[in-house]
Amino acid sequence: MASPDPTLTLSLPLWWCLIRELRRRGGGVSESGAFVLGHRQGETAQARRLVFYDDIDPGALRTGIVRLSGQAMNAVWETCAREGLEVLADVHTHPGGAGQSRSDKEHPMVATRGHIALIIPNLARSVFDLAGVGHYRYLGAKRWDVLPAPRLGFLNVQFRGTL
Repeated sequence: MASPDPTLTLSLPLWWCLIRELRRRGGGVSESGAFVLGHRQGETAQARRLVFYDDIDPGALRTGIVRLSGQAMNAVWETCAREGLEVLADVHTHPGGAGQSRSDKEHPMVATRGHIALIIPNLARSVFDLAGVGHYRYLGAKRWDVLPAPRLGFLNVQFRGTL
């Protein structure tokens, strides 16, 4: 039986790196994003690595919103295979709040049931605004569950109810 509280965990240094890089790459004016890669073990997943959208698709951020080419996903799958990792979540910024846009709902970055999407509000201006982070699980057929905001753990950030 599944744990009532499955958890995705990012170490604080990895979380800080994620937020800092999302803010830097968006330049305070456009969305940016990344894939969170790591390992699953039972009902827990530990993030180990970030793959930023504009590293695998230099044009991904040109329009102000994230537009990742299908070819760019090959780089993600190759990284996973080479390093023995898997995609645990995708994350991108929004200029305002962290609610899903129509495009977010209709076009998941990984259209696999159970995939996790995170949305960081205010173009990642604050590493500390955990309550404002959007946390969603894909159910398939353009349907999503809204999950609890992350919590600060001991030297990490925890996304509960994710797996």
